[in-house]
Amino acid sequence: ILLVFRTNNSYDRWWEGRKQWGALVNHCRNLAVQIETTFPREALDEKHTLAKHISNFCFAFTEHLRKGVVLDNLIFLSDEEKAEYDTKSHIPNHISLQIHQEVYKMYQVDGITDIDHLNIKIHTQALLDILGACERIKKTPIPFSYSIFIKIFILLYGMLLPFAIYGAFGFYTIPNVMMVFFAFIGVEMLGAEIEDPFGLDCNDLPTGSISHTIKENVFEILEHRKGHEQEQKLYEKIH
Repeated sequence: ILLVFRTNNSYDRWWEGRKQWGALVNHCRNLAVQIETTFPREALDEKHTLAKHISNFCFAFTEHLRKGVVLDNLIFLSDEEKAEYDTKSHIPNHISLQIHQEVYKMYQVDGITDIDHLNIKIHTQALLDILGACERIKKTPIPFSYSIFIKIFILLYGMLLPFAIYGAFGFYTIPNVMMVFFAFIGVEMLGAEIEDPFGLDCNDLPTGSISHTIKENVFEILEHRKGHEQEQKLYEKIH
């Protein structure tokens, strides 16, 4: 029962992370579609800037949940922007601010209507909502005392099990105990493996690949071309 509870909690965290990233894909696509349909046709620079910011938000989001944002992995950044980003402790939050500012600039010059601005705002606000939900998963691990208790319980169970079954199995007690112990340890390790779904382990979420998908979709909507056309170092490892 304890192991099942541990594994279920870990899987719930993994699945919640996947749902949040699925919502991020949908909101980014919807945001790009709203911008393309409501912004004036001649607002090409603004559309390019927003495509860049949306893509960079996802790339920064990915690394923010790992070991920190690597500026070289962001696209279309000028030296001034790199210097500005280098002063920020929370780069995804700053990029979200830039997206809001670009949309509001268009609203101020009557490029979009009040209704259009409100419809776009739903998707721009959702970016930080999703970020906050993933940060909650990342920064709230399963309690350490609970994890340690399960490991001690498995160890004691494995040590005492031979005395309980030796009379029935004789020398077959050794392989039987090894098999049971392996199963218990495997379930515990499985729970620990998927507890943090945002890393680079083989069982973690492919957030890097999802970010690339968002980038391709956003550039295709806003600039009618694929986002990988620029010659700049991006994510060599798609994960």
